[in-house]
Amino acid sequence: MDSKRLYRSRNQRMICGVCGGVAEYFNIDPTIVRLAWLLFGLTAGSGILVYFLAAIIIPDEPSMY
Repeated sequence: MDSKRLYRSRNQRMICGVCGGVAEYFNIDPTIVRLAWLLFGLTAGSGILVYFLAAIIIPDEPSMY
């Protein structure tokens, strides 16, 4: 059984790779995740804090070398 893990993306990175990693995990377009995160940040107000906490907690994607 192949275990699926959440990592910060190395390829789909704009700031820290959190949205790109979430998009790769759920196999969706990273732009959709970024827009959803933006809406969450504007309405809930804590989106920036949650983003940087996720950047600290979620590990980087392992390198292929």
